Amino acid sequence: MRGLGRVIFVAILLLMAGTLNIIYGIAAESNAHFFDGTQYAFSTLHTWGWVGIIVGIIQLTGGISLLGAGAYGRFIGIFAATLGAIESLFEIGGNHPWWALGIFVVCLWVLYGLITFTEDFEAQT
Repeated sequence: MRGLGRVIFVAILLLMAGTLNIIYGIAAESNAHFFDGTQYAFSTLHTWGWVGIIVGIIQLTGGISLLGAGAYGRFIGIFAATLGAIESLFEIGGNHPWWALGIFVVCLWVLYGLITFTEDFEAQT
């Protein structure tokens, strides 16, 4: 299978991102000191905590589905990588522009791997 390594890499990235989003969401809900001084323009910290938990659960299910060769995981992976690329473009003017640029490149590589993945290499020729 062509691109199988990239798909496994993306599945692991989705599992890691989902786990981190759930941890950050729980920390936001429990008023952890990690978020001291953080201000949000559109909502409160508790709302973003629930958003992080929900997104984390979706990412975990997408990563598990992708490891099981499910189409749901591929869709969630493409969707999450697109959102990550857009978010990192907004962060380039922030405090850590090189980190944001690196995340943007990883998101583009993930998108390329998921979009060009084919299950049967012989069907392409």
